[in-house]
Amino acid sequence: SVLKFKKMKKNFVSNSSDSIRMFKSGFLESLSKVSFYVPLIVYIPVIIYLVWSALYAEQMDSLKFIGYIILGLMVWTLTEYILHRFVFHFYPKSEWGKKIHFIFHGVHHDYPNDAKRLVMPPSASIPMALAFYYLFLYLLPLGTNNAFFIGFITGYLIYDMTHYALHHANFKNGVWKKLKQHHMLHHYSDSTKGFGVISDFWDKILGSNFLKK
Repeated sequence: SVLKFKKMKKNFVSNSSDSIRMFKSGFLESLSKVSFYVPLIVYIPVIIYLVWSALYAEQMDSLKFIGYIILGLMVWTLTEYILHRFVFHFYPKSEWGKKIHFIFHGVHHDYPNDAKRLVMPPSASIPMALAFYYLFLYLLPLGTNNAFFIGFITGYLIYDMTHYALHHANFKNGVWKKLKQHHMLHHYSDSTKGFGVISDFWDKILGSNFLKK
């Protein structure tokens, strides 16, 4: 039955740290894998440019600059939650849809120890970042988008680095241990809960947090 298939699918988790092959094409396969530090190389120069653009080219007020960075960071946390819950965990019925879901997120749940598929590859993150940049350019007051996007992109980098660390670091700090437990419960206990990666804030607000005994 479909229910049986979904249950089996949910419960399959490989303990292997090997990367499974997803594409016949070597080029497409290479685009699907990325080392954890690559997003830093790609986006830190972008953040530096946005800082220069907001403070020097646009002469933005310092308090306004900081305020929009904080706003961008906050909006990222909600964006991260919405993408993870409603996009990455949307299960299509068509065969093509299932393949696309597996490529984008299913592979990570089936092979959570694959270090090459823990951060978003630039082939996916750059088009997504451009789409968000122009969306916010349209929505936000004139001259505020660059400062806002510094916070948004910084939030994304914190998300990617945190996600990698939660899978590969052994924490002694209580806050980090709690965050790791939250994410591991999402992987190994119930993937319909615990969508926040850098925080469980939106899980608590929107009713998808794990019940604490």
